[in-house]
Amino acid sequence: MKHKFGKLVLASALLFSLQACNNDDVPDVVIENEIISRVTLTLTGTEGDIVTLNSVDPDGDGPLAPTVTVSGDFNAGETYNGTIEFWNDIADPHEDNTEEIREEKEHHQIFFQQSGLGTFSYSDVDANNLPVGLSYKFVASTTPKVGNLTVTLIHKPNKTGENVSTGDITNAGGSTDAQVTFPVVIK
Repeated sequence: MKHKFGKLVLASALLFSLQACNNDDVPDVVIENEIISRVTLTLTGTEGDIVTLNSVDPDGDGPLAPTVTVSGDFNAGETYNGTIEFWNDIADPHEDNTEEIREEKEHHQIFFQQSGLGTFSYSDVDANNLPVGLSYKFVASTTPKVGNLTVTLIHKPNKTGENVSTGDITNAGGSTDAQVTFPVVIK
């Protein structure tokens, strides 16, 4: 009698476990946010001028503020082709997060927030023809200006949200991988 009861319990457990193993119970792959300690924007103007914006945060999301530098001013009305790099200098050896972002383009978008400094447009897209922002174009204001440029890398944004594909962060959602504000001068 005990032997039949044991087989019944074993068969019930096996049946239950098989039912629990359907595809609906398999969790989505979780893509973690990157650790980013250095952000570098390099903008090359049509006149050959190069402006580099750099942020180094030695402790990543720790309590220390990043060191932010800008190598020069932008020329009013000039068009600049830009690239951006993200690094984890805390890791040993250092990790180039730019490559990871490029490989996971559908899960990332970079936003360029500013007021009156000029216009940004995306030069790269993901497999769904939606913007990424690792390469971009910046057309500086035709009049001299001083202001701030905030660059934000969003992880898992809603790229089809209203105006997100044009660079408006308002409806992007997702989580922030990196955010840096640079002081900018248009001369």
